Amino acid sequence: MGVAIEVKGLTKSFGSARIWEDVSMTIPEGEVSVLLGPSGTGKSVFLKSLIGLLRPERGSIVIDGTDILECSAKELYEIRTLFGVLFQDGALFGSMNIYDNTAFPLREHTKKSESEIRKIVMEKLDLVGMPNDGHKFPGEISGGMRKRAGLARALVLDPQIILCDEPDSGLDPVRTAYLSQLLIDINAQIDATILIVTHNINIARTVPDNIGMLFRKELVMFGPREVLLTSDEPVVKQFLNGRRIGPIGMSEEKDQATAAAEQAMIDAGQSDGGVEEIEGVPPQLSATPGLPERKGVARRQARVREILHTLPPSAQAAIQDDLNGTHQFAVRDFPADEEAPTASIPTPPG
Repeated sequence: MGVAIEVKGLTKSFGSARIWEDVSMTIPEGEVSVLLGPSGTGKSVFLKSLIGLLRPERGSIVIDGTDILECSAKELYEIRTLFGVLFQDGALFGSMNIYDNTAFPLREHTKKSESEIRKIVMEKLDLVGMPNDGHKFPGEISGGMRKRAGLARALVLDPQIILCDEPDSGLDPVRTAYLSQLLIDINAQIDATILIVTHNINIARTVPDNIGMLFRKELVMFGPREVLLTSDEPVVKQFLNGRRIGPIGMSEEKDQATAAAEQAMIDAGQSDGGVEEIEGVPPQLSATPGLPERKGVARRQARVREILHTLPPSAQAAIQDDLNGTHQFAVRDFPADEEAPTASIPTPPG
């Protein structure tokens, strides 16, 4: 099973520019988590900090009992063997075919024979749906295939933690959906801890067990998907619904006049128009039939039940229905300046 990542009081700057400050969260073991935030909020910087590529000025990152900000170079090397990383562009070597790209970590970090390496590489290529593509070079395949090849390479050392930096970048919605399903299926099979950095709303709504949100140099929230998807926290609600109205502007700070005008629109029952807003808890992706049930789902739901009584009544009702597998969620598509009726969509159990 994957291991948890405990982050406390993490602060990172580049020169005089503060990226984020006093970030604390526990990324649960064996679950899929997503870190959201507008462009430029330091999501990728956070990811690189978790594997020791960047060093924050303050705080701690404890992985498998070791604080990577205090450990020796040798200990950090050992900790990194727990990780598999899928970079934005796949980060494949253009001069190597897909087979050799996937085999590279095994040849660099293990003493396995070529026959053992071949067995592992073919197993991982098959896992990502590329069993017959090992002879191809990165320049000969699509962006989606490069992402999957990068994921195969990230998996060859059987990592307990998988980090994905904007896995949807450069992909069309269909390929993004396939990659999302693939990550869920991998979690079902190996129970690894997965952290996805993204600003893709559909991934955030349907994939993770837990959601975190970075904004204005702070971690606004981090918790189970049910809690954030029903949250009235303005920046979380705005981002998860892709709305123009809210604290996030084209630049990071909105001026007071703009915020006041938007609040007047809200008070008048108007919308910013043309955006689908989901109320309640949309269904989460399930593992492909025939694969094991994801163990992380039960762990997350147990945590949610423990804190349910602390949440607002409207959130409690929506979450309780979701946990019982009987809820309905609503999609609202508002034309500008007009309230639209709510259409209810039944959600299948599980």
